[in-house]
Amino acid sequence: MTNPLSKNNVLPAFSDIRPEYIESALNQVIAQAKKTVADLVSNIEQPTWQSLVLPMEELDATIDHVWSPVSHLNSVMNSDELRVAYNACLPKLSEFGTELGQNEDLYKAYKTLANSAAYDVLDVAQKKVIDNALRDFRLSGVELSQQKRDQFKKISQLLTERTAKFEENLMDATQAWKKHITDEALLAGLPDSTKEMAAQFAKRDELEGWLFTLDFPSYMPVMSYADNRDFREEIYTAFATKASDQGPNAGKWNNTEVMADILKLRHELAGIIGFANHAERSLATKMAQSPQQVLDFLSDLAVRSKPIAEQEFEELQTFAKETADLDDLEAWDVTYFAEKLRQQRYSISQEQLKPYFPEDKVVSGLFGVVNKLYGLEIKERKDIDTWHKDVRFFEIFDADNEIRGQFYLDLYARSHKRGGAWMDECLVRRQTEDGIQTPVAFLTCNFSEPVGDKPALFTHDEVTTLFHEFGHGLHHMLTKIHHAGVAGINGVPWDAVELPSQFMENWAWEREALDLISGHFETGEVLPQDLFDKMIAARNFQSAMMMVRQIEFSLFDFRLHLEYDPEQDNQIDKILAEVRDQVAVVKPPKFNRFANSFSHIFAGGYAAGYYSYKWAEVLSADAFSKFEEKGIFDRQTGIEFLQAILEQGGSREPMDLFIEFRGREPKIDALLRHSGIAA
Repeated sequence: MTNPLSKNNVLPAFSDIRPEYIESALNQVIAQAKKTVADLVSNIEQPTWQSLVLPMEELDATIDHVWSPVSHLNSVMNSDELRVAYNACLPKLSEFGTELGQNEDLYKAYKTLANSAAYDVLDVAQKKVIDNALRDFRLSGVELSQQKRDQFKKISQLLTERTAKFEENLMDATQAWKKHITDEALLAGLPDSTKEMAAQFAKRDELEGWLFTLDFPSYMPVMSYADNRDFREEIYTAFATKASDQGPNAGKWNNTEVMADILKLRHELAGIIGFANHAERSLATKMAQSPQQVLDFLSDLAVRSKPIAEQEFEELQTFAKETADLDDLEAWDVTYFAEKLRQQRYSISQEQLKPYFPEDKVVSGLFGVVNKLYGLEIKERKDIDTWHKDVRFFEIFDADNEIRGQFYLDLYARSHKRGGAWMDECLVRRQTEDGIQTPVAFLTCNFSEPVGDKPALFTHDEVTTLFHEFGHGLHHMLTKIHHAGVAGINGVPWDAVELPSQFMENWAWEREALDLISGHFETGEVLPQDLFDKMIAARNFQSAMMMVRQIEFSLFDFRLHLEYDPEQDNQIDKILAEVRDQVAVVKPPKFNRFANSFSHIFAGGYAAGYYSYKWAEVLSADAFSKFEEKGIFDRQTGIEFLQAILEQGGSREPMDLFIEFRGREPKIDALLRHSGIAA
């Protein structure tokens, strides 16, 4: 049969994609792309947008057409066969990408265009595409000697392979641990919904009793509610030692050496192109101007929040002593006693809220929020091929009934699926010969699945996560820019890319929005006022502890890449210990290997960029404060945000776009106020 990856269909034919098709399809498009580039540079005399940039954009799209569905399947339907095919392709993609970035003739063509009269008549977005391309050529080592270029290429390939290995080890380690329980006494304290889910897992594996895994919907309720301290310690230990030299699978799928390799390779790569370290290289494409600015920003937040976090932790210790005569609060006790204290203080738990957040109500309510803000209609389609029976597909239409975007929604945790939640691109908005290509997103979460005959019921934390990922999706899909390089999230500096996602989270806390997204799965009753009041009262419960935890991750990541020294061993543990001394209030046990599963920085795009979450939260809190002033569903303000931020993509600098929306530069006050920390 024809290779489904080589077909000219608009959306991927997921049910036809087999591992054996992958490499040949990729070989074909890369060979064609190399020929296109060779023809282009040999025949181009006076480069223009039409003769240079558009063919290059088309070339990227052709490769994405093959690789985007494959990369996605590798994350959501992983198998040994798929993994082999995926890994065989990584060096080829890396090599081609580096060759393209180091193609001198291509670089000259872009420089000629940038210095020509043809450049002057281009629009802002087109100029940005060309400026970014020139920057990226330099960051790919185009101006280096041949020897240095070869070195750059080799290191890039190794780095691609090692980051993929990190993710694989983490997935295998997460899947490998299971806890089978037949004694119901061990389940004391756990909510019925958790026990029902564990029973469903056991049944699926043809076991009696209950089965627990390290997937978040299974892990988190044990940490929050299980009265049996040994059970909490056991699952915590397994979770905190994933892919490391410690814990129940010590040494198996160990990421320790992989992390050391990744740091070394990043450092070498940065050095080859003239940066002192990877942190400086990372900031070349970000909003933040210097490493010192990032460190000062994080330290300032730490100084403001640590004293409050210490106070919060002291309260927790006192509570554990008074209620359970516990002198030493261990890491596996913190979440449990925090939940008990929250319930005592506010009479509310995530578990109480779950019945009010059934999947269909949450999803349709989220669409209702988007409709009120931007006047968009979102409709489901049932005739689209997907990779799993639980995946849904939707289309977004504007007030003129014009299609603005489409997205796949994959909500539940399952085996062979990467943990966490993310938005990824399937197709980017761009001008083609056939018209405007509709942007398509993958929205992926790991929530609790339906149990028995009940619908999937979400915690409020899961609702907030869905809003977050949908914010990324809207940024990708609602762009009005026609040039792929700066459409949607493309070309947006990484420390500004979290603005639309964190911004959307705010509506998950607003009464008017909760009336749309909540409805008891049995009665349809919206979230009662007394529960809402308790939820809001508890919103900033231990928020300073949460704040210092995020700062700990951000400082650890940034310092690790800033201070890396190839001559020193074991810098990961050393820097992590120093950062924890500076900002942490909860000190984890010696066996904790948090870094070994920190995929954001070792396998994702957040290396020397994890600070972006806090950086963008300043922007998102301040942007939302305009809605607090005007009304949270004020359509005029919604349209202003849509036009200034969501539609512009990466076509202009994020600070300029923010000022266009807010009328001034961002202030930190709103973030501190929302976090319950005095400005």
